[in-house]
Order: sequence, then structure tokens, then C-alpha cells
Amino acid sequence: MVDAVGRLVRHGLPVTPAAADLVLLELRGVMARAVDPTDPASRTAALDGTLRGLLARFPDARYAAAARALFGLPPAKTGLNLTARRELAAAQAGHEVHHFRKRVEPRLIEKLAWDLLADADRFTRLPMIAPRLAPAISRQPVQADPFAWEVAEHEEHLCRLWAAIYAARAELLTVERLVSLAADRIDIVHSAVTAAWRWAVARAEAIGYTTAFGTDLEAVPVDELVTLVGWAPALTPAQSSRLTEAACGGASREQFVHALHGETGLGNAWIDGFLVPQAAAGSADTIPEQENGPTT
Repeated sequence: MVDAVGRLVRHGLPVTPAAADLVLLELRGVMARAVDPTDPASRTAALDGTLRGLLARFPDARYAAAARALFGLPPAKTGLNLTARRELAAAQAGHEVHHFRKRVEPRLIEKLAWDLLADADRFTRLPMIAPRLAPAISRQPVQADPFAWEVAEHEEHLCRLWAAIYAARAELLTVERLVSLAADRIDIVHSAVTAAWRWAVARAEAIGYTTAFGTDLEAVPVDELVTLVGWAPALTPAQSSRLTEAACGGASREQFVHALHGETGLGNAWIDGFLVPQAAAGSADTIPEQENGPTT
């Protein structure tokens, strides 16, 4: 894995079929994202998108820009060769180029390889993957048959579940972007409340789906399914249930807010989860300082 990711550095992003190692194209996270898993070109595009997402969320703040520059993403410009990208990455990290290439670059590559494996593991452990959609070339009416009705109803609920999950994910990403931009507190709070509503709707849909259709989700707890939307502030079981209750029955955002009027503790727990500064990253997510390495 480390060698395969290292070979990608030579060419930078976007990933090309010639640069993509088979071990990377066969990762479950890549296969699941490919429009056509049997098509190498489709898997190559999925690998490129996965890498861009991981680099965008690189956990070590000090080396995040360096890692992106090394792979040819901003602050690097399109078309830079490896030497130029390496020089820019070293500058972003505050290291001399030789030290960066020998000591830091291998650790960045290793970290990204581990992130790819962790991403694949998340898809391996969860038996639920969003259904792939194909272009419709003609109308597909539902036959007047009990089995056909049951299948159509299942797909209806499944689509609503995934629509709710993706809607919640979009709102959580909006909050994180505003926090990163140091936006006005009022704007962050407004988006955080919207995210709470979407999160609660997704949880309600997950409960409704698993209760009605079980199937491949029988072994997946609802709260584990909801983690697909992304990170959310920690809530007690009672608080999660209260949010979900306020979002049931197709409640609008306004109805959701009205139902929770006066729930100050719950509101603070959710909003402060975004606004209170996070603790320093642990050693597992940090590129350690190298002994005797220059930092100029």
C-alpha cells in the first residue's frame, strides 16, 4: 500500500490508469464509489476522488498543505513536476527540501496509505452502501402485483433514507466550513441548527427503515448507521431521542425549532460541540517531529 501510494506521488493527481496500482483500485472504498466497479477507468476516477477527499481532511494541520502540494493539489499549481511540488511542500511544512524528502515525505505517504485502509475498513464493516443509479432510458411502471408493490415500497424507503443521510452530511459540512472560515457566530449557529434538524431527520428515517425492512441492516445499530452522515456533536441517548422525536412526521425546520423551544441544555450541547475548540490531535494523527531535522 505504501509503495503504491508512493508511486502516485511521482505523477501527482489526477490519478491516471497507468499510475494506479491494482492494490489501490481493489480497495473496497474505491470499488463502492465507482459508477461501474468492473471498469478500471471508473475505479481510477473513484480512487482519485477518494484521495482528494482524504487530502482535503488531512488530520495533521501542520502538514496538511504540504501533503496536498506534494500530490499536486492547491497550493500547488496544475502541471508542476515532482521536484517543484516537493520544493513547495517542503516550504509549506517549514523544512529544508532534503530533510523533507528523506524524513517527512515518507511519513506523509504512509499516513495517507493508512487513511485509505481505514476508509476501506469502514466500507467493509458496514453492509450498507448507497445504491448506484443508472440513467433511465424509458418509463418503468410498477406492475399490478403484490411482490412488485413490496419491492417498489422498499426502494422508496431506501431512497428516502439515503436522501436524508446525504442532506444531513451536506449541512454538517456547511457548519465545519463556516467554522474553518471563522464566520460570524450567528451564521454558524443558524447552520448548526439546520444540521441538527437534518441529522434528526436522518436518524428518524434510519429507525423507520430498519424497523420496517431489517434485511441487510439487521446487525447494524441505528446510531452506527447515522454515523454515515459524518461527525456530529456527542449527545446522550435521551438527547438523541429528543431531537429525533422533534423531527418525526416530516417536520419542517421551523416546526423542529418550535418543538425544541426551551431545550437550552440540548441546544448548547449541539452548538458548543462545533464552537468549543477541539483538543490537540493525538499522536496517531500527527506527523511526529524528526530528531535533528532543520526547520527553516
